[in-house]
Amino acid sequence: MFLCMTKPTVAIVGRPNVGKSTFLNHVVGQKIAIMSDKPQTTRNKVQGVVTTDDSQLIYIDTPGIHKPKHKLGDFMLKVARNTLREVDIIMFMVNAEEKIGPGDRFIIEMLQNTETPVFLIINKIDLVHPDRLLETIISYKSEFEFAEIVPISALNGNNTDRLLDTLKSYLPEGPKYYPDDQVTDHPERFIISEFIREKAL
Repeated sequence: MFLCMTKPTVAIVGRPNVGKSTFLNHVVGQKIAIMSDKPQTTRNKVQGVVTTDDSQLIYIDTPGIHKPKHKLGDFMLKVARNTLREVDIIMFMVNAEEKIGPGDRFIIEMLQNTETPVFLIINKIDLVHPDRLLETIISYKSEFEFAEIVPISALNGNNTDRLLDTLKSYLPEGPKYYPDDQVTDHPERFIISEFIREKAL
């Protein structure tokens, strides 16, 4: 039996530009989520399916969470909030280069009443000294009781295997829902339109 649940979904949330789409593309093994230095590049939920010899997980890349200043921001925040209610594990991704700030605390406030396990994923660890990483871990632990804290580099793949193993440890056995070669449940038309939008950005 595979290690998955009735809906083995993992939401990736965080402020804009912390590396959510980079992580999704890495674990899927090909590009399905567009990337840009511009905030709000991801405007829809992008789902990636990752199948290994003993597991299948569905990752959901959500729009960067921030306090909305216009109707588009309201819509994107609504997408992210709704996603949090639909998943089995939440990955809260932060940038190791940046200290915890108001934007991170805004997201932590959103997570306070959830019963879903929340993993703190500290991304871009290849860009900071280990001492600074330890400071970041301590500062976030003082704000929220995370189920797990996993430092990674989504760009280089550092520690992503350990993260996958940790995620699997939270999932009971169950059936496989997608074919081995399927990497997303979005239609080809959607993916192509996203790539076009990336070039425009």
